[in-house]
Amino acid sequence: MIEFEKEVAARVAANPKDAELCASAAKFMRASIRSKYSYNFAWMGRPIIQYPQDIVAMQELIWSVKPDLIIETGIAHGGSLILSASMLALLDLTGAIEAGESTLNLRGSRRKVIGIDIDIRAHNRAAIEAHPLSSWIEMIQGSSVAPETIDRVKAAATGYPRVMVCLDSNHTHDHALAELVAYAPLTSVGSYCVVFDTVVEDMPAEMFPDRPWGPGNNPKTAVWEYLKSHPEFVIDKGLDAKLQISVAPQGFLKRVS
Repeated sequence: MIEFEKEVAARVAANPKDAELCASAAKFMRASIRSKYSYNFAWMGRPIIQYPQDIVAMQELIWSVKPDLIIETGIAHGGSLILSASMLALLDLTGAIEAGESTLNLRGSRRKVIGIDIDIRAHNRAAIEAHPLSSWIEMIQGSSVAPETIDRVKAAATGYPRVMVCLDSNHTHDHALAELVAYAPLTSVGSYCVVFDTVVEDMPAEMFPDRPWGPGNNPKTAVWEYLKSHPEFVIDKGLDAKLQISVAPQGFLKRVS
């Protein structure tokens, strides 16, 4: 495995220098966003509205960090919540196996996903609450940047030693920056704050005619602004190099201090 991991690292490092690969990935991103490609996938029965590459990336990060709590802004159909909950359940399962426990009470797990959305549709809430993994999930309805919502999330996060944050709601610069200010500090050292849809900055302006965001006003510009005064976070450029196809370029922020 050591040799294999070295080979992987070498391939990943070579990706940004491969002009054909980078150009092909950029072309695919433009075409696939126009065709709403990411709307075609589900995780354990719930639409996830993510690219398969980002789904795999999140799986890798969660398995590596082994968070006790994942905070997510933006719920939609709930697929991302179910993905996170399924990974937390697997962490509980493998932990029990490694501990040699003869019985397993997963519903007693302390691990949790907190999902925040300004409008949780009744049918989506019902489907998420009926899902077998619902006991790992808590949903909060309200603006993610409202003081009362932030206070509620911070109170719920108390006592969790390893925290991961995923920001994927309103994609304007101001909103994404406000979410970073509110929730990124909850990220534990060694964990990640993942800012989705930074790819908006790299797309033509005409791709977002009916949206308040676009080039110059999006989560990536918010990340750039936030990092100016928060050296405790760095962009994981290795993930960008590996994925190539992602809605979160420069959005995988690792907390290093």
